Amino acid sequence: MKLNAITMGDPAGIGPEIAMKGLMNNETYRNNTLIIGSEKVLRYYSDLLKNPYPLNVISEPEAFEKDKINLIHAVDLSMEDFTIGEVSGIAGDAAYRYLERAIALAVEKRIEAVITGPLNKEALHKGGHYYDGHTEIFTDLTGTKTYAMMLWSEFMSVVHVSTHVSLREATDRVKKDRVMDCIKLGHDAIKQMGVDNPKVAVAGLNPHAGESGLFGHEDRDEIAPAVEEAKANGYNVSGPLPPDTVFLQASKGVYDIVVAMYHDQGHIPMKLLAFDSGVNITLGLPIIRTSVDHGTAFDIAGQGIASEKSMIHALKVSTRLTTQK
Repeated sequence: MKLNAITMGDPAGIGPEIAMKGLMNNETYRNNTLIIGSEKVLRYYSDLLKNPYPLNVISEPEAFEKDKINLIHAVDLSMEDFTIGEVSGIAGDAAYRYLERAIALAVEKRIEAVITGPLNKEALHKGGHYYDGHTEIFTDLTGTKTYAMMLWSEFMSVVHVSTHVSLREATDRVKKDRVMDCIKLGHDAIKQMGVDNPKVAVAGLNPHAGESGLFGHEDRDEIAPAVEEAKANGYNVSGPLPPDTVFLQASKGVYDIVVAMYHDQGHIPMKLLAFDSGVNITLGLPIIRTSVDHGTAFDIAGQGIASEKSMIHALKVSTRLTTQK
């Protein structure tokens, strides 16, 4: 049986709740997806949400049973070990351990894809794991060197040249080779999702895409050469395009994906159009990883009111990617 796995995320956040809701409320995913987390935490949310399905606690994915909520118990953690809605090193360490187990199973090809619940970076660091987030954990544990963050939605998709760095550093990271990598990674991801000849737009870095060097040299000296090389290699790519209009064009279907130059350039239009339905995908990994496009939401954790919409979309996209493999 082909199985996917949800990692529970930081147990002090909404990750356990949306993982449970995602499987409770969808038979397809309940029957092809397990959760990797902590039994006592998931039982707490099972009771809170009045889950009607048996909780099947297993040690290996091969013991999966249909029409149950299947859990690989990876970390022995009780609700007394942390406080819901608060940063905790214990919870941050547990979140890392869930990922570690999931990645190992995916590398061993015992699961098809990993769908990640949200992390808290401060908790992760307090737990002794000094990563900026999920992407860096995945690339480190899989030995991946060339990768990128992609945000996907039904409205638009974006791949990022840089993400969690200062704006000053993001500008310095706009280099021809990196832009080329993102064009290729974005093109290949959209093609894997069923688009035969993806139309790729490359956003400029500076206002008006630099106006031929009037407003900065990066568009002319780094981005444009990457676009021309990609065209010469057969990619259906345009750019650098003015960043104040390219996302509108993509949202109307003119392009299948936009290469954004830095975190907020890509995230702001995506959050505006698809706040509850966006999916985070790490491109370039030897395994499939999708994620909810939101954080731990400590302010509403433990109340039973968190929306599982982004989790459902992440499950949907992971299934689509595994089907196309």
